[in-house]
Amino acid sequence: MANIRVSSHPLVAHKISILRNKNIKPKQVRELMREIGQLLAYEATADLPTKPTSPLESPLTTYTGTELATTIGLVPILRSGLIFVDVLQDLIPTSRVLHLGIFRERLSLQPVEYYNKLPSEPNVEQVIVLEPMIATGGTAVAATSILKDWGIKSRIKFITICASRQGIENLIKNHPDVEVFVGEIDEVLDDHGYVVPGLGDAGDRLFDTPHA
Repeated sequence: MANIRVSSHPLVAHKISILRNKNIKPKQVRELMREIGQLLAYEATADLPTKPTSPLESPLTTYTGTELATTIGLVPILRSGLIFVDVLQDLIPTSRVLHLGIFRERLSLQPVEYYNKLPSEPNVEQVIVLEPMIATGGTAVAATSILKDWGIKSRIKFITICASRQGIENLIKNHPDVEVFVGEIDEVLDDHGYVVPGLGDAGDRLFDTPHA
């Protein structure tokens, strides 16, 4: 799985260890997810293409600057993917946000699309999908298929904090060209589709909603 980039940053590992703790409060969950998202975003954007700017003026002389040479779309998977939006927009102010709502049906564990705010035609050249957890991989596979059908031709990137081995393999099996930037991969996916030890339900922990 050459396109799977597991972070080796010690701060990512440290923050995920704290995030796993079931006793931390939603405020700290949100803070940790944003911090981890920022570190993963740094890695995910390292190869973005650039181009020189027109001549600019520094306090001392004229210089040629650097700017992004591509338009970036941020695709948060509702609802938990929203936690990464501000982080990525701070890093890439010119990015556009394209929302997708996909939930996992409780019994079948199959993805169900319920919201799609993609324009009729692609208005970005590259996309970064924001999804804090990849469990079975079904939602990630569905999101990638939707984006490809929409017309995205470049490599699709994912930023995720924690994923199961099975979920990652499912995603790469169906879309071997995607690139995933992940904090940690857990080996176990239980019978209910939860990553173990995982993070629990990311949306419930972020928004302090009881798990039904």
